[in-house]
Amino acid sequence: MAFSSDNVTVFLAVLDHGSFSAAARSLKRVPSAVSMAIAQLEAELDLQLFDRSSRDARPTQVARALEAEARQFAGQLRRLQAHALSLHGGLERSLTLVVAPELLSVPWSVPLARLAAQFPSLQVEVRSATQAEALRMLHDGTAQLALMYERPQVDERESFQELGSEVLQAVIAPHHPDLREREKGFQLQDLIDLRQIAIAGKSGAGDDGRTVISRKLWRTDSHLATLGLVQAGLGWAFLPLRLAAPFIASGELVAIEFAHMSNQVRLWVDLVWINDRPMGLGTRRLIELMKDFSGLDVVGPVPAPAAAPDSIQAPDCL
Repeated sequence: MAFSSDNVTVFLAVLDHGSFSAAARSLKRVPSAVSMAIAQLEAELDLQLFDRSSRDARPTQVARALEAEARQFAGQLRRLQAHALSLHGGLERSLTLVVAPELLSVPWSVPLARLAAQFPSLQVEVRSATQAEALRMLHDGTAQLALMYERPQVDERESFQELGSEVLQAVIAPHHPDLREREKGFQLQDLIDLRQIAIAGKSGAGDDGRTVISRKLWRTDSHLATLGLVQAGLGWAFLPLRLAAPFIASGELVAIEFAHMSNQVRLWVDLVWINDRPMGLGTRRLIELMKDFSGLDVVGPVPAPAAAPDSIQAPDCL
């Protein structure tokens, strides 16, 4: 068989370095071994690959015609070897990360990009689910990791890494009728009786009392759906500050002013996994990358809204 992993490596080294001696130095071999490997390959192929009429080894048209496939073969071989080493080190075939909808605007894709560069053969699936559904996926093995807000109660089977925090801002549409009736601010009781749009599960069993407080609740599974319903004047909501801030600045949303409490809720963001389940190399590495990534915190004040006739100015965030 003419081509092998070794003589393809030698062939490409001569192409890249332009002479047998330079190729030999790069491969840490003697020049005669490189020259002999090329001569044997040419004999088996019955083709001349390099012109030896000068000191340099100039590739022939035949060599250039074979170059692309030779490089492709070498690249596939390197990837195969890397994959085999990764499997030996415990790299799983696939990894599923489930993300709470409120955190979809967080730049968690940066650590994933670094993971992909390190383990290109690892198949990654990113899914969105409410916190209750994300926890169910973790426990039934559908997902290996979940990015979510801190839980009011922690299951002893779960481990987590705190990554940062996210500010949730209470917002309402400027044309909502209840907003004009309460220009001096809302009481907590007002919000309990006012329709809230919330990202929450179907049953209500997993509702978070820190952010789901109204008796009149419309549920969604997407922060964008929640945003659209609030903009339509159908209710108020807690939205991630990084999502809500541009709409507050433009006057499309108003930051609700509470009479006796803050109009923001800061929740810690956790990466969660099941501690009694074997963890693959990719999962362990992603935990490390997420831990080192510092892009989760929302900092700074909400921009002031643009002035508009007959509109209510958004108050400063507390």
